[in-house]
Amino acid sequence: MSFRAFVAIGANLGDARETVRQAMDDLDALPQTRVGARSSLYRSAPVDAAGPDFINAVVELRTGLDPHALLAELQRLEAGAGRERPYRHAPRTLDLDLLAHGDTVLDTPQLRLPHPRMGERAFVLLPLAEIAPEQVTSLQLAQVADQRIERL
Repeated sequence: MSFRAFVAIGANLGDARETVRQAMDDLDALPQTRVGARSSLYRSAPVDAAGPDFINAVVELRTGLDPHALLAELQRLEAGAGRERPYRHAPRTLDLDLLAHGDTVLDTPQLRLPHPRMGERAFVLLPLAEIAPEQVTSLQLAQVADQRIERL
């Protein structure tokens, strides 16, 4: 069985553009997983954090992995890119957030689906709307219109 999933990608340390592009390729190489669509790259200000601007994107995946197995793979890729978690909202070499996995609704300590804050962040909604416009409402876009973001 194959599921349609969406992953937000972000980075604001090192060569963030290259890190995001590489993450797209790495996601396409995961077991039982293929990237179906890739958004453009976007530059956005950090939300609830300090540090340099982020480079962001969203990809659509077709995956046979269940949500927890996919999350484990995302965390493995983050670790491989040198991701550290010294404190909440710290700058990141790579951040991979599972936004949605089919119609799955989950609320566990490890994973909440759909992602609970995706509707509050322009850096998620704009790239998601680019590749899957049916996933984003005009009201959601209006609610994040004041957040600084630039399509690259």
